[in-house]
Amino acid sequence: MRSGKINYFAVGTFVLAMLAALIVALAVLSGRTGLADTYYAVYDNVSGVKFGTLVVYEGYHIGQVDAISPLEEKGRMRFRVKLSVQEGWRIPEDSVASIATAGLLAAATISIQAGASGNALEPGSTINAGERIGLIAGVESVAVRADDVIEKEIKPLLAKIDGAVDGFNTILEGEGQTLIGAVQELARDVVERGPRITENVERFTETMNRSGDQLEALLNPRNRERVQTLLESLQVTVDDFDTLAKDLRGLTADMAAVVGENRTDVAQSVEDVRHVAESLARRIESMNQNLEGASRNMLEFTRQIRQNPGLLLGGRRPPEAADGR
Repeated sequence: MRSGKINYFAVGTFVLAMLAALIVALAVLSGRTGLADTYYAVYDNVSGVKFGTLVVYEGYHIGQVDAISPLEEKGRMRFRVKLSVQEGWRIPEDSVASIATAGLLAAATISIQAGASGNALEPGSTINAGERIGLIAGVESVAVRADDVIEKEIKPLLAKIDGAVDGFNTILEGEGQTLIGAVQELARDVVERGPRITENVERFTETMNRSGDQLEALLNPRNRERVQTLLESLQVTVDDFDTLAKDLRGLTADMAAVVGENRTDVAQSVEDVRHVAESLARRIESMNQNLEGASRNMLEFTRQIRQNPGLLLGGRRPPEAADGR
């Protein structure tokens, strides 16, 4: 009988010890192993925060979240988080409590960053709330900035590009064909005038070559006296040009005064000159043709004179020229 009572006592003691151990373990796991002070923090968003969320001070575990209650301020909903912190823990009054997430799969924590103030918050005070920190917060910030860039910069740029494309299409549809026709006509004109331009370039090249030969002969040491004389003449010419420039400046001043006094007559003269220029522009093609014909006649005339100078006096070829001698 006594043995049975001893066994019941041992079993009861063991059960009580296990219950006490379970209570202690639950207290340790929940972070409520002793007295605590209460603080508060108010956030706009409490995603990931719930009862039991850890509260750390510069990374050191000092408590947990006890409760979350909605709070309406100025027509918007915010959330008041009750923080249970170890009793006597000193928190500077300029400290900041932020919701931190170490990684994509890590649980959120209330991270208190210590301030530099020498005054500590009293229990029951509200800790300054900071911005959410962590990888997810960074991604959200980048997303917000990307949205701002798209709305403020990319969309207006796309609108401007669309407007430019529409304007370009309008130009192509309205004046594009006319412009293409003008370019084609210009190309045909260049092709037709190509041989004449080439001939003029060849003549200009020959003239430059002759001028180069004359300059080389002029720079010959044997012509040093002539070069010296030419330089002296050029100096005199430069002096004359200086005098002429002074006279021109005076003449310009006089002309400015005359124009100022006769502005109406000058305007009419300009209008007449514009009319004359327009008339010349309309007749320039026929004038070019006449000049070209006159040039060919002059070339033919000079060729005949070189072959038979006697044409200037008698108008007939001498017998020798007629026989081809």
